[in-house]
Amino acid sequence: MIKLLVKLALAALVANAAWRLGSAYATHYKFTDAVTQATQFCGSRTDAEMESRVFELAEQYDVPVTRDTLAVRREEIHTVVEGAYTRPIQFALGFVYP
Repeated sequence: MIKLLVKLALAALVANAAWRLGSAYATHYKFTDAVTQATQFCGSRTDAEMESRVFELAEQYDVPVTRDTLAVRREEIHTVVEGAYTRPIQFALGFVYP
């Protein structure tokens, strides 16, 4: 009986960790897709307007992007958005992975 409870507890921990990690990746891909779409259809927006749009999207998707970690620039006909962020994911009680 105790062996079964240990197996169930371990399965619950793994399922919880997988859910949290999957949710973080899904949010990341939704955010990058929205930024890609915003840059493809930017029209005549300036770099500052595109930067503010990216920050709006970051707020919408709860992505911790700062002005220090984000750069928007144009190269001929392309709009390039470069950025990085770290989101801590809590897999289990007391175990947080950045």
